[in-house]
Amino acid sequence: MAHILLGVTGSIAAFKAAHLASDWTKQGHEVRVVMTDAATRFVAPLTFASLTHAPVRGAMFPSPTAADLAGDVADGAASLAINHVTDAAWADIIVVAPASADAIARIAAGLGDDALAATILAYDQGPKVLCLAMNTHMYANPVTQRNLETCRRLGWTIVEPESGTLACGDTGRGRMEEPGGIEAAVAALLAGEAGQAGPDRPRDGVRPLAGLEVLVTAGPTQEPLDPVRYLTNHSTGKMGYAIAEAARDLGARVVLVSGPVALPAPEGVDLVRVTTAQEMFDAVRDAFPGADVTVMAAAVGDFRVAEVEPDKIKKHGRDAIELRLVANPDILAWAGAHRRANGSQTLCGFAMETRDLEANAAAKLAAKRCDMLVANDLREPGAGFGTDTNAVTVLTPGDAPDKPHAERWQLMGKREVAERLLLRLAAMREGRA
Repeated sequence: MAHILLGVTGSIAAFKAAHLASDWTKQGHEVRVVMTDAATRFVAPLTFASLTHAPVRGAMFPSPTAADLAGDVADGAASLAINHVTDAAWADIIVVAPASADAIARIAAGLGDDALAATILAYDQGPKVLCLAMNTHMYANPVTQRNLETCRRLGWTIVEPESGTLACGDTGRGRMEEPGGIEAAVAALLAGEAGQAGPDRPRDGVRPLAGLEVLVTAGPTQEPLDPVRYLTNHSTGKMGYAIAEAARDLGARVVLVSGPVALPAPEGVDLVRVTTAQEMFDAVRDAFPGADVTVMAAAVGDFRVAEVEPDKIKKHGRDAIELRLVANPDILAWAGAHRRANGSQTLCGFAMETRDLEANAAAKLAAKRCDMLVANDLREPGAGFGTDTNAVTVLTPGDAPDKPHAERWQLMGKREVAERLLLRLAAMREGRA
């Protein structure tokens, strides 16, 4: 178990820091909390002390208690000790959550005139993480972006904020990542950097999927009628390709099984091109046994013609034509039924609906034996085929098959949906979501 030093700065997102402190303590980690004065205006220090069973650091020069003066203090927790030095030496990782624009500017400038800033200056032996939370215009300000770049050069891992409606009423990027995503990022840093402390340790961003193989399906399938025509759908593959690229950047080895799309092949990804649903099924069947995480975002055709005509079908004055369709393989259902017996594979499906979104998605989640199902409504603006954005409802199993947990994600870029989705899946694998 790790020593986690949690820095809390002034933001409404401080309530999420309480969730982090609680989760990490329950998981067996030792947690010490250092709060700025502004943070105490949002959450009382007593909250963190109760959750972590440890004193909260706040004042740079705390007044000694009678017990301190009598020498009756717990090892490592003496208020007469120079806390910012002892805490820095104690910590395996520093996580600043939320990290406000002001805190980021102070860290970039190397200030050390409060307990948190001084502790950060004294810390040099392990990973350190900034979980951003601020107004969207403050986040986009060139000064903030300059400060973030300085922090990256100083070895900080940046957990970028989400998009959505902020406490101030503005809409945009600035809302702190959910606790599950932060916990997955921290777990990955602790696992990947154990024993590698020092100035030469690579710190190239959050990589919670390092060492895992991720299988992604994307795009449409095409079912030929004859040498000229085919049945298909409007999928462009943008969502699946965004997931594949995000998984690569989060450290995974990625296999992307793609139907016909007009997108460039992602660098650093094993791309398997297919056309029909049967070809996609064959490719998935080959790759699935080695996959740790599978995300099926492809829009697979449910049916194909029973017999493909060898020559072009001529009109010859006909007003109609009859086609006999037969079912294609259900790739997601096959994967749900063929997971490793040890439960080490994580499966996520997608569903596109035009009505009764949650009811239909809940039925699919249970029937296909998924760990997660991502559903969106074709009729919702910005969430259909061919867009660069998506608004999804994420379902995970609940206490009963017909009562899954459902979480609505507001409209955001598909890359942001992909990153958030993968972080959630990583957290599920860690048993934290």
